[in-house]
Amino acid sequence: MARTIKVSTWNLDWLTARAPGDPALPRDLPHRSDAGLRQLAAYATRLGADIVGFQEVDSPALAARLFPPARYRIVMSDDHVVQRVGLAVATGLTVTRHPDISELDVYPPDAPHHLRAGLDVTIDDGTASLRILIVHLKAGCRNAALADRRPACRTLARQLTVLDDWIAQRQDEGVAFLVMGDFNRNLTPSDPFFRQLETDGPLTLTTAGRASPCWDGTYFIDHILLGNQARAWLRPDSLRVLTYDAQDPAQAPNLSDHCPVSVGLEMP
Repeated sequence: MARTIKVSTWNLDWLTARAPGDPALPRDLPHRSDAGLRQLAAYATRLGADIVGFQEVDSPALAARLFPPARYRIVMSDDHVVQRVGLAVATGLTVTRHPDISELDVYPPDAPHHLRAGLDVTIDDGTASLRILIVHLKAGCRNAALADRRPACRTLARQLTVLDDWIAQRQDEGVAFLVMGDFNRNLTPSDPFFRQLETDGPLTLTTAGRASPCWDGTYFIDHILLGNQARAWLRPDSLRVLTYDAQDPAQAPNLSDHCPVSVGLEMP
């Protein structure tokens, strides 16, 4: 019998315990309180996902405040940035770690700031396995042509090459795979960015044709892409966005500027 697992991606918006004024943080970054962490943890419980790819988290200890060890194993990228990517995986699923996709940091070694690496793992439920890549791509080129000469678009185009190579390898191997995270891009089936990713085989863009209700509505920049057998595992109409109940916008700094995006997969 197929097992349905809930897979989510969630940008947690500078989830860090560093003190205000830390040189690694923006000067105007609001400090997230303990009450804010508890509030986020309550939403994580409500989300109830089996696999959560998260972005912008500073440490496994902070991630565990939302995804407790009694239910989840935390795996995070090894790069030295504040906004790391990671994965919370429900106990009962096996996790195999692959080397980080550090090539997504296309900046030179002496750059004052660096881009986020991708987290690459395989999840196994004892019957089927799923290769997963968690990404957080460069901001600033949501809709523009990839040939746009703005630095953000040129950087994103270079990251596209790295991501395309990873997907091509998975297509060649024939393994079920999934790419999810904050693409900082309004992906559509006709977007040249997405079409380039499909060069070696079709992908399912689970957010296609939909708008997100997060924070009064916006286009998706958080996406879940499926390839090979994983495309057939997608439960129809299972795309969900968990929105926040807070009526007061002042509570936003304690939550996140992104909402969790989820789909259901029926693993054989």
